[in-house]
Amino acid sequence: MGKNKNKKSNVPDKSHLLLPNPIAATTPIIDTHTHLLTTFSAYKSKYSTGKYDTIWDFVQGVYYQRNVKAIVDVWCEAPVQPAWKEVADSAVSAQDRAEKWGGIEYWFVMGMHEAKLYDDAVERSILEAMTHSRCVGWGEIGLDYHYDNSPRDVQQRVFARQLRAAVQLGKPLTIHTREAEEDTERILKEEVPVDHKIHIHCFTDTPEFAQRLLTHFPNLYIGITGVISYSTNTNTAALVRQMIQTGAGPGAASPDGDKDKPGPRILLETDAPFMVPSNIYASLPEVKGRLPLCHTAMIPWVAECVADIVGDGWGSVDVMQRANENARAVYGI
Repeated sequence: MGKNKNKKSNVPDKSHLLLPNPIAATTPIIDTHTHLLTTFSAYKSKYSTGKYDTIWDFVQGVYYQRNVKAIVDVWCEAPVQPAWKEVADSAVSAQDRAEKWGGIEYWFVMGMHEAKLYDDAVERSILEAMTHSRCVGWGEIGLDYHYDNSPRDVQQRVFARQLRAAVQLGKPLTIHTREAEEDTERILKEEVPVDHKIHIHCFTDTPEFAQRLLTHFPNLYIGITGVISYSTNTNTAALVRQMIQTGAGPGAASPDGDKDKPGPRILLETDAPFMVPSNIYASLPEVKGRLPLCHTAMIPWVAECVADIVGDGWGSVDVMQRANENARAVYGI
């Protein structure tokens, strides 16, 4: 008993969450997919003596002077957490964003990820959220055949239902899909107009699947998280290489000189508190162990990993600039 009490925690000190500023941080950071309440809860769980007592304290403290411009916060739990409104309402006015958010632009999307918990009451809550001035999309929603937390027929039915509701409202879509390529592709093509704005969040499936979606939906974008840095995931890296090779280069023209060729349709995201980029530890040589949570200020390391993978004249700044342009195209932020 006494031995366990005296055992040192292998969680790095909370000071290490305050990251160094990489070169890429000269470019504004836009995180297109973060779970802010879950990230803050993870912080409080791992660092019970931490000095940040509210979401706003956490954001202002951890993101201070890290050039974070905007975040898209994701609410996808059931039942819908009532905290969403307090958080969103605190970002309505420019004055509140300056005082409570340190000038960061807070936006959010809402949907239902757990299909078996979706019902009329949940849908009414989501529809209410869709009218909020800081809401920029419906999600995350979709199919997950890896965990199969809901029966697959229920997943498909609820996915289609939410897609129809979002399309009717003209809201951009944030899609989760994992090991469900055939059904995801079929349902998207059945329910979503070709020109609708779509963000395939944290893509890890086959490059061929992604290319079919990119070809069919000209306003579909692929979200890249820190998972691209993991040796266990080769699909995302292969897809990004393809997208860079077939899209425009870091300048106005693509590598073959075609100035009219569109740039790669990538978005940068963290999916915080999950998936800390593995390449971040090279910038934190003093850290022993692994950071217990990811957060928005880690975006430059995601961009750095993308740039290292694709080469061809791309730097992390080029990746971030392209992703920021795409974030404006999808979410208007």
